[in-house]
Amino acid sequence: MYIGALEFDLLLGDVHSLKEKRSVIRPIIAELHKRFGVHAAEAGDQDLHRRALLGVAMVSAETGHLNEVLDKCERHVAARPEIELLAVRRRIFGPED
Repeated sequence: MYIGALEFDLLLGDVHSLKEKRSVIRPIIAELHKRFGVHAAEAGDQDLHRRALLGVAMVSAETGHLNEVLDKCERHVAARPEIELLAVRRRIFGPED
């Protein structure tokens, strides 16, 4: 069993309140879950209205499949025009960890 995680550091565009921030982040989380079958959540910077830390996690039997899905998730988030992807951190945990 392998566990993969992505951590996205996002800068949001024209957002002036936490309510507007949620209206940008929630659809991204829902799309990741529905389209790629991963679990996602806002995992940090909840009090900042123009920044977001988004976490994505997945479990798989094979690292190849895990990396393929995480790559698709990363491309999907990077392609969003309303956000700027500042950094991505990837972690893979396997049986040896």
